[in-house]
Amino acid sequence: MRITQKKWFYAPVLIVVMALFAILAYEKGEAKSPKGTIAVVNGAVITQEDLDRELSMAQQQISNQDQPNAEQLADIKKKLLDSLITRKVLYQESEKKGIEVNDATIDKRLANMKKQFPKEDDFKGMLEKLHLTEETLKSYFREGMAIQKLIEQEAVSNLKISDKDAKDYYDGHMDLFKQPAKIQASHILVKVEPGVDESVKAEALKKIKKIQKELRENGDFAELAKKYSDCPSGAKGGDLGYFGRGQMVKPFEEMAFSLKKGEISGITETKFGYHLIKAGDRKPEVIADYKDVKEKLVQYLKEMKTGEEVKKYIEGLEENSKIERFLPEAKKQESAG
Repeated sequence: MRITQKKWFYAPVLIVVMALFAILAYEKGEAKSPKGTIAVVNGAVITQEDLDRELSMAQQQISNQDQPNAEQLADIKKKLLDSLITRKVLYQESEKKGIEVNDATIDKRLANMKKQFPKEDDFKGMLEKLHLTEETLKSYFREGMAIQKLIEQEAVSNLKISDKDAKDYYDGHMDLFKQPAKIQASHILVKVEPGVDESVKAEALKKIKKIQKELRENGDFAELAKKYSDCPSGAKGGDLGYFGRGQMVKPFEEMAFSLKKGEISGITETKFGYHLIKAGDRKPEVIADYKDVKEKLVQYLKEMKTGEEVKKYIEGLEENSKIERFLPEAKKQESAG
């Protein structure tokens, strides 16, 4: 099944993950905004320091070659602020709904995270790199888990995909369920490392020609693959199993698909070296049966529907919140009507 799952920003899991990598300063009431305020959400302040920390953590995952220019950086800051605001709104709503996460659950989550590190110092190093403390991390867990509970309770718990929904989608999108034609093939590889001298390539070519000569003299392809091939498949007589177009390097693919069953190719050069290819069975293009894809299709449709419902739920909360933004790049004010 060739369904390409859409990325939807407001997935519950993503919300939880993002909650782990942000500093959220939740303050109840209509307190006076402190210096450095860049947004106020129903009276709760988000500061420049909050955004700087989140930006710093985001930059940890960007290679030096991919550093953003000024315009891209402004866009990143706006999106990070939007994310902070969304999580603020969600956490406030979880508190209104009386959703709580007990300390034992938080401690267990923290202990499980620590187990992923060989040593305590490695864990502490990760916190230091991300400008976090253990207590702050625990607060992220609490907040993220509360948000996840809210989303599941308010937007996801009653969501179901019926058999009819799945079958209707299958019938209307049968092109998505095409299984492309495949071919089974075996090969003998004389490996040539990239950038070697021409003399080395010449020796490899000489070797593959010698193997080719043995084949023409009634040699057994599988036995010669076991004897000569530099590919791990040689142990299985050169068998590569079934593959479709796009799975092998182009010269190999074109040659393999051009052969008739049982036919052996001439010497074929790829970036890996020199090959002799023997074509085997073919499987024509088919459309997968509904019963074979039903389970994955239902899961795909549920994820799609979940994304839509979560997005709708969040938009509703934000429309009924008083949100003020003070970033120069994204100055905006939203008030409940």
